[in-house]
Amino acid sequence: MDNPPKAPDIAQVLKHNRTLLYWHIVTRLVLAVILFAVPIVARLAGWDAALPAFCAPAALLVLIFLVLRLRHGSRFKVCEKVLHTYPLEYRTRVSKKDSEWKYLGDVYTVRLSVRGQHGAPSLRAINASTVRRWPKEAEEGGAWFAGDLAFGGVMIVPGSNDMLFVQPADWKKYEQERAQADPQRRALAEQAGISRLLEKEPRILVTG
Repeated sequence: MDNPPKAPDIAQVLKHNRTLLYWHIVTRLVLAVILFAVPIVARLAGWDAALPAFCAPAALLVLIFLVLRLRHGSRFKVCEKVLHTYPLEYRTRVSKKDSEWKYLGDVYTVRLSVRGQHGAPSLRAINASTVRRWPKEAEEGGAWFAGDLAFGGVMIVPGSNDMLFVQPADWKKYEQERAQADPQRRALAEQAGISRLLEKEPRILVTG
């Protein structure tokens, strides 16, 4: 693609992803309420069965996973800070190398490159709205990037306005570059909230 698409409207991108995030929260809360209500309704209806009793624990699991996703997987706020700190740059090619299911969300290994240039770093990407879905439009037409590849940033998919938070897949590999970065570069990373590694899977202990 010789001519990049029109740069996305940041306000519209944030609105789109905020809506997806709120929808995710609402649907999980509604599901939890329904599951909590099933045993009560069953008792009032005189249905003396064991199955409704499992609904309350299931509702608790839904709420626990929701809290984990929002606490460890939601990257909306940091993406908003990045977009207000760094300019958008168009990357002509997006390559998805791998994906992993994690509690915090589906984490993708991607490369954002410019046609004719080589050596693009591998990045770990997670959907800012907590949606477990890879935007296939990215591989068809590139993406917009805002940030600093040594620290992290935001990838925006043209057309769909899907927003993914990215950081180096090998965080330690760029440790020296971050340490030797000039004060202005480090200050921008601090301002955007990407000066440290954010993608950390929560530890869930299961005891018998």
